[in-house]
Amino acid sequence: MADDSAATSIVTQQIDYTSGDVTMKGYLAYDSSIDGQRPGVLVVHEWWGHNEYSRRRAEMLAELGYTALAIDMYGDGKTAEHPDDAMAFAQQIGSDMDEARARFEAARALLARHETIDAERIGAIGYCFGGSVVLEMARRGVDLDGVASFHGGLGTAAPAARGAISGSILVLHGGLDPMAPAEQVQAFRNEMDAAGADYEVVVYDDATHGFTNPAADSAAARFELPLAYNPDADRQSWDKMKAFFADAFSD
Repeated sequence: MADDSAATSIVTQQIDYTSGDVTMKGYLAYDSSIDGQRPGVLVVHEWWGHNEYSRRRAEMLAELGYTALAIDMYGDGKTAEHPDDAMAFAQQIGSDMDEARARFEAARALLARHETIDAERIGAIGYCFGGSVVLEMARRGVDLDGVASFHGGLGTAAPAARGAISGSILVLHGGLDPMAPAEQVQAFRNEMDAAGADYEVVVYDDATHGFTNPAADSAAARFELPLAYNPDADRQSWDKMKAFFADAFSD
């Protein structure tokens, strides 16, 4: 959609938005050199919260010609420095999917209103916790043309009903990821088949959890977590996502 020179014309903006009495911090990115409206993509952060990593992914999507919004599921731009805090934040949201959906839908509505957006073409990507979130939103029938989950959890307490998923699903998974073992992957496939979903699961055999994030190695060493950056899987999964959205937004 956009060439390499797009990076020089990327506009970024921090935007506050609300859901109920919670204020959230969004980060919008788009290419100002592109005329007219284009698809939009929501970016859902890892369990660490809305940080530089999710913002950079929004910028990368803008370089592809999309308008992207890195969203804030925790509220007030809250981030975690320790896994215990990250786990607590993620579990708080994960235990109340109605609230999670409300916050996600608020971000989607914000993106859809932007002047650069074709509101009929919106998708979402997520990493780790965020990958789980975008899959849960798809299960619940949120209006999304496609969702891509990078090293996200695949389990759910509320499997998708048949016909509930309106868009396509792409799961980009590390074959060595202990947080989503092989039996969870198979259960997800079974769930998607039963739901009649349009989905694909891509497994990178030598990748583990966090394989897209260059900061994974330092977090692994500091906190003894089963994380590792895998540059090949990072590149390949991003390329797969690019093709996925080109197709999902073409209809």
